[in-house]
Amino acid sequence: MFRKLFYLIIICLVVASCNNTSNSDDNIGEDIEIPDSIFDDKPLMISEEAMEDIIENISSPVEMAALLKETGVPFSKKYLCDVKRIDKLNTNFKRALNLGILGSDLGYLNMYDKTGSVMNSMSSIKTLSDELKIGQFFDFATIKRLAVNHENLDSLMYISVSSFNNMDSYLRETNRSDISSLIVVGMWIEGMYFSTQVAKVVPNSKIVERIGEQKLILNDILLILKNYQSDKHFYELVKDVEKIKKSYKDVKITYTVGEPQSKEINGMLVIIPNDESHVEISNEQLINITNIIEEVRNKLINL
Repeated sequence: MFRKLFYLIIICLVVASCNNTSNSDDNIGEDIEIPDSIFDDKPLMISEEAMEDIIENISSPVEMAALLKETGVPFSKKYLCDVKRIDKLNTNFKRALNLGILGSDLGYLNMYDKTGSVMNSMSSIKTLSDELKIGQFFDFATIKRLAVNHENLDSLMYISVSSFNNMDSYLRETNRSDISSLIVVGMWIEGMYFSTQVAKVVPNSKIVERIGEQKLILNDILLILKNYQSDKHFYELVKDVEKIKKSYKDVKITYTVGEPQSKEINGMLVIIPNDESHVEISNEQLINITNIIEEVRNKLINL
């Protein structure tokens, strides 16, 4: 989810480093800290192409759920949003944010093969997407058949994720990127809620490191949202995300420069980076991030 952005930052740092040394090989094995200036505010206006690249980095509703399952963390229904409250969502702003939250919940349910609960989640997703006039991207009949009959769970997950991807593309193509942005941010916040709540009771190092890595993407989330902050609802959401960003202030991210490897792919020689990232996040910082994420997430689901 975040690798493209991370490697873009690495490339920028390596280029700067090479400009200041006569031998780039001197950097091999060196730990280089990503400076906080990387996370400084950027110009507000961005192109649709830039927005598409950013959304690609943060839009997967299943990656965090996959990590949770991979690390052996058991399923917990208490992390899910209550689907009974969607009838109270009376604006497109609320519907879009909560559609993203439910999309992340759907990925979590799919990953743990909770097909019975998938139907409740899908019914709510269908209601919200119809109200946003994008319900045509959900093949509800096929999803219902796969879930009820426990048929081909890989296909169930593929259709679910593809539905959101196609919906996102349509919204941007029809100049409704504000709605797309809200869905993506809702997904990200819910994924962060899952991971921080799990880390609170099962402090798995992989999960904690993934939480720390989110510092790389927060500024880009703000970059998207600030395009629409003339709207009072977006303005409030920007303030909430800035609060999350502030909780990451002292989290340190470094990477170790590795020896690049060459590999032939389709008859072409491709250079593959062999760098590793390292996240320094204290227990106190993790607790603070967890509390802020929970506060913001609960605010969003109770709009």
